[in-house]
Amino acid sequence: MKARLLAGLALLCMLFVSCDDTTETIGSSLTDNMDHLTISTDTFKVTTKSIVADSVLSRNTLGYLGRIKDPETGAYITGDFMVQFHALEDFTLPEKESIISLNDDSEIIADSCEIRLFYTDFYGDSLSTMKVTVHEMDKPMEEGVKYYSNFNPIANGYVRTDGMKTDKVYTLANLTYSDSLRATGNYMPNIRIPLNEPYTDKNGKTYNNFGSYVINKYYENPSNFKNAYTFIHNVCPGFYIEVKDGLGAMAYISISQLFVYYRFKKDDNIYVRADVFAGTEEVLQTTNITNDKETINRLASDNTCTYLKTPAGIFTEMTLPVDDILRYHENDTLNAAKISLTRMIDNTHGEYSLDKPTTLLMVERDSMYTFFEKNDIADGSRSYLSTASGNTYTFSNISNLIRIMADAKAKGMKENSNWLEKHPNWNKVVIIPVQETYVQTSVLAKVTHDMKLSSAKLVGGSNNPYDDIKISVIYSKFAGK
Repeated sequence: MKARLLAGLALLCMLFVSCDDTTETIGSSLTDNMDHLTISTDTFKVTTKSIVADSVLSRNTLGYLGRIKDPETGAYITGDFMVQFHALEDFTLPEKESIISLNDDSEIIADSCEIRLFYTDFYGDSLSTMKVTVHEMDKPMEEGVKYYSNFNPIANGYVRTDGMKTDKVYTLANLTYSDSLRATGNYMPNIRIPLNEPYTDKNGKTYNNFGSYVINKYYENPSNFKNAYTFIHNVCPGFYIEVKDGLGAMAYISISQLFVYYRFKKDDNIYVRADVFAGTEEVLQTTNITNDKETINRLASDNTCTYLKTPAGIFTEMTLPVDDILRYHENDTLNAAKISLTRMIDNTHGEYSLDKPTTLLMVERDSMYTFFEKNDIADGSRSYLSTASGNTYTFSNISNLIRIMADAKAKGMKENSNWLEKHPNWNKVVIIPVQETYVQTSVLAKVTHDMKLSSAKLVGGSNNPYDDIKISVIYSKFAGK
């Protein structure tokens, strides 16, 4: 009989977490004569407010490059992009004597060199004219260091002051390619940045272009190309690509590559070769986001709602009524605790309205930075994910977190009467837009900040004019015979 009751309770909980209606009409209890299992439900008010993100950990598989005007606020958002490259494993060049790309002094050169930034998506107008400056890095941004989205390599001394600076004007439509080429399935849109001006290295030696420098560094010491570390420390620390002019387009860069072109001879045949140095997760790429702080602060102070704005803009903080939920239920089992957030619909900005966040992370307030720094993933205990369903984000069951918070408070208060003063965020969580990475289609492997342009206005705030946000809970209790 007990097994039947537990199965019934499980079914009730599944119905509870899969339905957005209130639980107030479920009923006060279900009782079995033998086991006296009592099931009860309740709802409690949850308070929310907006908080300014200031900056977020900036290490994503995508880079963001461009400047746009937020149609919601009129504020400007700029994305500048730092990328490093590395040589493929077992990288080699042809025998030195086989190279036939030579200058008038019979020195080896590259015929040309370029960076290509391939993008899978973008925001704005593909015909907007943009201008960037490519700065040579003086030293690499190192693994193990936490670089946030407000980190500016120029201001922090990472850019070589006497190094290469190359300007590039472009449009994302890239009309230099023919319509027929851009219509093919093999074409991937990209920003091409030539590096063909004379280049002087740190030792004062000048080459006809940056590619010639790379080739000659290989023949000087091939071991500098054996892995990512040796390449970025001894050959090419990377490039910082800074938006200098233009407005209206933001590219979401998925692949970055450095191409070096030259010719060599083999078996009386002449070959044209392009060596490719890739920007991948094996080396760092970061985005420096510049937001209008005055606008961000103004939005965050609006108490009639809360906001989610990316990149690095505004999150929503939520205070969970832990004490109220467990009052008079200290000996009960908290089976389920569901909470839903509703997005207000805004269709006033037309074609260029910002996307809405797809996935949200709920994480403890005091872990909002360390969660990402430690490469944590949502565990269903201290952190949870919710994917948008229409205009609603539902966290189906955060009962584990409620219990963890309650236990932490009870233990802390027992050990120190001033515990609450030292832990003011003990019952607070933060709602953060994120991107997920899965392996084998269903295994969550990575959670990172969503750095795309997105915005959502949620029901909530201290002066919320709509119905209260509520958390709905289910308790159970065995009363004995």
